[in-house]
Amino acid sequence: MKFTTTREALLRPIQLVTGVVERRQTLPVLSNLLVNADSDGLSLTGTDLEVELNARVADGVAVDQAGQQTLPARKLADIWRSLPDGAKVTVQSDGDRAVVRSGRSRFTLATLPVADFPKVESGPGDVEVRLERGAVQRLLERTAFSMAQQDVRYFLNGMLLEVGDDHVRTVATDGHRLAVCSVPYATSGERKQAIVPRKGVLELARLVADDGDDVVVALGSNHLRATHGGYTLTTKLVDGRFPDYEKVIPRQSRHALVGDREALRQAFARASILSNEKYRGVRLILEPAQLTIQANNPEQEEAEEVVAVEYEGARLEIGFNVSYLQDVLGALDSESVRVSVADANSSALIEGPGIDDAVYVVMPMRL
Repeated sequence: MKFTTTREALLRPIQLVTGVVERRQTLPVLSNLLVNADSDGLSLTGTDLEVELNARVADGVAVDQAGQQTLPARKLADIWRSLPDGAKVTVQSDGDRAVVRSGRSRFTLATLPVADFPKVESGPGDVEVRLERGAVQRLLERTAFSMAQQDVRYFLNGMLLEVGDDHVRTVATDGHRLAVCSVPYATSGERKQAIVPRKGVLELARLVADDGDDVVVALGSNHLRATHGGYTLTTKLVDGRFPDYEKVIPRQSRHALVGDREALRQAFARASILSNEKYRGVRLILEPAQLTIQANNPEQEEAEEVVAVEYEGARLEIGFNVSYLQDVLGALDSESVRVSVADANSSALIEGPGIDDAVYVVMPMRL
């Protein structure tokens, strides 16, 4: 195998594909990328057995000798990143070694047998949807922060992807909060749900971060495959039953306030400075035309913020984890925000007035 290219042609593909590779591996070959050079250009593949990312690059690559080889992922990425802008690079493999040359620089890398490199089983998808890149980005950004991390309820350590009659929806929860985001999409098939693991969600978010083509998502019985430009991400699905999220969303609330989203976000950020570092609790006091935010900690320090809001109900006190509220206000992009609660012991429904594509539920805290 031998090919010549430029630093810029392969920099992003190498960085994205290397992102899938875990630093600690059970199999040595999983620390490598599979590099395939043929008449159509170059193919880079990285995997951790759960998630696989393949990048296909044709522009700016001249293949002198077709072939396959596995190269150390992080070392190759570090070499590529350290080369000067506009550098011309030649990669050639010979036996169990590969040589990377650029100008007066020369790097000899150890390789591992191509036959040892695993492939994530995918198969055909049962449902396929094509979405604008921006729509996929919005679905992920507005819900991913609510995913659990290392929860024993393994099905919460991921995101529910639902393809319905007229929508594509993402749902995430860690048991204390819930995030739901939908985009309109006309489908002819029946509703299909799948739980995408946390790493698959994060890698897909990295993939669609820059401008580019539409994203084609294919859902199978045990895998998801997303194609975006020259990239193909394949991830296994979580085998579990996601909670019935529609039952969690409060439908009737007697108390509702509407306030400026940015003013509330900044007030919560200031009050959180003196909240308990472990429990992050703040007390909200709703009164006509104003919201008072109070925080304190074991050192007997206190913070109080008063924000003008639209509220005409009776006085109400309720506690929340301030980090959850900050996450929601950071995910919304509306100028104002509506917070609805039934009573001091009920969950809060948070949404942007007049914007029905995203809703959030946050459970209260006892303070």
